[in-house]
Amino acid sequence: MLKILAALVALVVPTSAIAQSPAPEPVEVMILGTYHFGNPGQDIHNARVDPVTTPEKQAQLEAIAEGLSRFRPTAVAVERVARDPSTMLDHRYPAFAPTDLLTNPDERAQIGYRLARRLGLDRVYAIDEQDREGQPSYFPFEAVQTWVQANGRTADLGALHGQVAAMIADLERRQATETVGQLLAATNTPERVASDQAFYARMMAFGSGDDQPGAVLNGRWYTRNAMIFARLMQVARPGDRIVVVYGAGHSYWLRQMVETTPGFRLVEPNDYLPVD
Repeated sequence: MLKILAALVALVVPTSAIAQSPAPEPVEVMILGTYHFGNPGQDIHNARVDPVTTPEKQAQLEAIAEGLSRFRPTAVAVERVARDPSTMLDHRYPAFAPTDLLTNPDERAQIGYRLARRLGLDRVYAIDEQDREGQPSYFPFEAVQTWVQANGRTADLGALHGQVAAMIADLERRQATETVGQLLAATNTPERVASDQAFYARMMAFGSGDDQPGAVLNGRWYTRNAMIFARLMQVARPGDRIVVVYGAGHSYWLRQMVETTPGFRLVEPNDYLPVD
């Protein structure tokens, strides 16, 4: 009996010690959804964005970096595919120089690299996921269009496009009177993030029976964002404060994944963005 009790104690004591050990510090993550400053033309709808390399816009972007610095980030992550997946470090960041901000409009440089350089960070991660040869597309929109045309739903899809086009036109107009900080703040309200996600959700109406291209598109879009977030989880360290600079269309799922993953805490960018 004594031997049995001793064995039980040996099993219980380590468990108790583990239970009493402090939990690791949470990883705080700010998802900063952006419109594409350089307008690469890779989305279904693309805004005409005023140049951000002008002295006026550069001053506004410096104010954004100053505001985000108050979060005290320990790392930055951007929308780029890493050349080395074992480290997921952004291979372009080491060559970045502040003079690049006068010629390169890309938001990864204008916000992500600028912020990292200001804070002396060397942890700038490239966590993106893109289509791979031989695998299904992460955004199979052509299948949706084919179904829509075959089932007489062209007007319904056109109405959906019209709503997105109106939002983009509004952004283009507001550039004349609002700062970059104000535009980003409007883009990152929880209400706006939910509204942007509605474009994807409404496409689930396109399908019938076993042929559900809208649902498949949503599933593949979720998968791409899950791949992105998985990489973020893998580079995060306890106590990190990470700013994720990404196209605003990704904000809904990335925010949701941060909020529902144990050990992670969502930080609102609008608590740090300048709005004056």
